[in-house]
Amino acid sequence: MDKGQYGRRDRLMQEKRHDTYREDKKWPEPTVCTECKSVYIEGRWTWYEPPVKANMVLCPACQRTAENYPAGYLELKGSFFDSHQEEMLNLIRNEEKQEKGEHPLERIMDIAVESENTLITTTGIHLARRIGEAVSRAYQGELSFSYGDGEKTIRASWSR
Repeated sequence: MDKGQYGRRDRLMQEKRHDTYREDKKWPEPTVCTECKSVYIEGRWTWYEPPVKANMVLCPACQRTAENYPAGYLELKGSFFDSHQEEMLNLIRNEEKQEKGEHPLERIMDIAVESENTLITTTGIHLARRIGEAVSRAYQGELSFSYGDGEKTIRASWSR
């Protein structure tokens, strides 16, 4: 029985990576986001002065925020966070500012402060991991993370 060169042909092929918010096409240059005013030029989103005449679209980060569909989740738990909340939130905002300066699509969507834990949601996986590592370096504690959905999302947890 000959199954052909590539084995069975009746199976569905799984995509290696599928991300709804990942752009598979190039926008015409220059393109400006209608919300945040970031500019798509030379194949990437950057912070330039928006040109007068440009194509207008909603960037992937603003789409994620509008649809409330985060790519990164960082949960901060423990009594240490409760007693050092203000300075830790300042560290988190500074990390976002640095990352956002270089990569406009990496942003904090929301910081939900509750009594037992705080959940930070981000538009990209890199910012969530960067914030988690910065908190872990500065305040020690236990940091764990796991990727889901073929590395399109990250769930990180820090506790002390």
